[in-house]
Parts: sequence; C-alpha cells; structure tokens
Amino acid sequence: MTATNARAKNRRLRRHRRGAAAVEFAVCLPILVILVFGSIEACSFIFLKQSLSVAAYEGAREAALSNSTTSAASTRSQQILDSRGVTDYAISFPGGTPDAALRGQPVTVEVSAPTQTNSPLAGQFVPNRTLVSRVVMLKE
Repeated sequence: MTATNARAKNRRLRRHRRGAAAVEFAVCLPILVILVFGSIEACSFIFLKQSLSVAAYEGAREAALSNSTTSAASTRSQQILDSRGVTDYAISFPGGTPDAALRGQPVTVEVSAPTQTNSPLAGQFVPNRTLVSRVVMLKE
C-alpha cells in the first residue's frame, strides 16, 4: 500500500466517524433535554412543597400564640408564600379557627397550591396536582 492510498483511506474513515458522531448526537440530544428539563421541574416541585411547609409552620406558630388571631396567622403564611413567589395558594384552618381554640388545644394550619400555575416550564405538559402541607401545634 502506498502512502497516498493510506492517506485516502484515513480521510474516508474520518468522514465516516464524523457521520457516526452526528448520529450519536441526534439520538442522545432528546434524552439529555428531557433529563435537564425534568430535573428543573422536579426541583421546582420540591421548592413549592418546601415553601408550603414553611408557610404552614409559620402560620401555625403564629396561631399557637395565646393572643393571636386567625387573620394574623393567615397573614404570616401569606407573607411567606408571597415572598417565595407562590401563586393560587389557599390557607385554611381545618380544626377550627385559632381564635376559638383554648390553651392546650390543637391548632391546625393547612396550606395548598396547584403545581400547574407554579411550574416554570412544563405547566401545560405535566398533569396538575395540588400539593398540601399541614401543621398542628398546641395553643399556648
């Protein structure tokens, strides 16, 4: 085999290898995109759940104070949710209002929000679920 034949053969092999790399990239790109956007969406849902938990805890902490009112507890939860950019949330007191609770009785605060309106990317593609966080504390 001459040197020119060997060089021509190497050029053909490099061209074939470039084509194989393009095909591999075309196959792997959709998988990588799904993994990246799926990770972002999962982190968004974890952040939403954590925000609801913190808001429920802070609302229950305010509601458990001896001189607290329902509106003060609700306002405290709203402040947390608004500062974290949560939308379409609902704050409720399923065990009764903190105003009516006596010392030593449980006070329950429940905070919920839908995932679809709080999703940065795939709100239209992921089925809507409502995340709920509930905290129970005893009245002081």
